[in-house]
Amino acid sequence: MEPRISVSQILSARFCPVRFYLERDSPHAESPRYTVCKQISLHLGTTLDADRIWEEIRTVSPGIEPAMRIFSDDCVERCRQESWPRPSETDLAVSSPRLGIAGRVDKFFDDGPAFAITRSSEAPAAGVHGADRIRVAAYAACLAETLGVEVGTGYVEYIPSGNLRTCSIQPGDRRGMLRAMELARRVLSGGIPRKPHRAPCDRCGQQERCNPPIAPLSRRLRG
Repeated sequence: MEPRISVSQILSARFCPVRFYLERDSPHAESPRYTVCKQISLHLGTTLDADRIWEEIRTVSPGIEPAMRIFSDDCVERCRQESWPRPSETDLAVSSPRLGIAGRVDKFFDDGPAFAITRSSEAPAAGVHGADRIRVAAYAACLAETLGVEVGTGYVEYIPSGNLRTCSIQPGDRRGMLRAMELARRVLSGGIPRKPHRAPCDRCGQQERCNPPIAPLSRRLRG
């Protein structure tokens, strides 16, 4: 049986298979934005205490920049304007042996959409981001096998915007998930991917490794 691919690996391969290839052996570091948003998310559905949440963030990430307190307080204020359901479980490990994928669902609910994912990005003008539709489809597939729960919708928490969006899974979302899974599996099996025609190079930290500067002709001739 092939090793399971994490949902985060699927999304990394979808973003850019070349970057995923270059970073495949690098340890994943949680971003400060996500650390803030994740801790706020754990308090949603209760009275939000900005001071208490910030102290918890400092405990989770002792080296976080003090300036992130401004971002945290702004997120808390925005989230106070929304009505948030309380989960029955958080950080639920799920998997789909059939598809060979696994991950952790941020929140699981007994009623309504069965689960939610927490995002540190701003909400789009309407609906959810394309990448988040893939995330929802992947977690729904895992939940179906882990708990025997057929899931057709999921929540997406856009913490910086204070928005809770419902995502109804469409066939195109599942097709996108399968394509990203195949990309990730090829890279993890040793394949060297090609750069996509519309690669998001302006948002990538691997530009220098992906596009190394060409050495002068004289140096190449000496080599």
